[in-house]
Amino acid sequence: MLGAGILWWMYRGNDWNEFYHSLSTEMKWGWMLFSFVFGVLAQQLRAWRWRMALAPIGEHPRRTSCEDAIFMSYAASLVVPRIGEISRCGAIKKSDGVSFSKSLGTVITERIVDSLVMLIMTAVAFLLQIPLMIKFVHTTGMDVGSFLGRFTATGYLVTAICVAAIVGTVVYLIYSRFSRFRDFLDNLKSGLLSLRGVKNLPLYVLMSFGISFCYFLHFYVAFFCFEFTSHISLSAAFLIFCIGSFAVLVPTPNGAGPWHFAVKTMLVLYGVAEVSAINFALVVHTVQTGLVVLLGVFGFLRFNLRNKTNENKP
Repeated sequence: MLGAGILWWMYRGNDWNEFYHSLSTEMKWGWMLFSFVFGVLAQQLRAWRWRMALAPIGEHPRRTSCEDAIFMSYAASLVVPRIGEISRCGAIKKSDGVSFSKSLGTVITERIVDSLVMLIMTAVAFLLQIPLMIKFVHTTGMDVGSFLGRFTATGYLVTAICVAAIVGTVVYLIYSRFSRFRDFLDNLKSGLLSLRGVKNLPLYVLMSFGISFCYFLHFYVAFFCFEFTSHISLSAAFLIFCIGSFAVLVPTPNGAGPWHFAVKTMLVLYGVAEVSAINFALVVHTVQTGLVVLLGVFGFLRFNLRNKTNENKP
């Protein structure tokens, strides 16, 4: 409901004829298709890293099983936010007999690692933008108050709602997992200890950063689909990506609503017209969500075909 409300508010006065016209005449679809390479690679890297984490605790699923479980988990989260973490553990148990509790522990560990990576990348993004922000203030004479004044009252309200939703989601997840899973701490301990036994820990860390970097390229390459975003610098796009990544924490399908608002707001601050900014957010989110659906369908078909083949073996 939150995501739908934000989307309605953002696009309530949109000129849809102009929107469809820009898609057919102005958008460079080749760049969008190229961005898919990084979207697929990001999910594959996550699967390969997961397989590395499972090995030290005595679980050795097939690479394709891990990939299919990841593909399906992202698609499942579009239907029920955050269900993907549970569904992929169930899938890998069904296909390769991996312990559900052990795999859940490694997933929780992944989230901790990914959160640390995202915090580091966000800090770097802000540091890279400090010189530009200082130059902007000196050049325009704009102080912090007038800079923040570019936000509308409704914009501040939506931001506050998104932040509250993120905090509430985190609190709920911690409470529910501690109350519903009696062996939660044992699973977490098992998952954490699995990192000590990872055969190549530097590679695990490199892959963790690689996942986020691929998602960034998946997002950044889409900037070249439109003239009005093609001029945005790499460092600015990196900051927009980081802000958008935190917006995805709000429990809506693939961050729909909060992500649109965050990306649109940042693009406007970097000089993109508001109408163009909200249309960019809609196109990129819709098309990239479509990729998640396609990968989910592919993973589901390959997963079931492989299991059916194994069942028919004598």
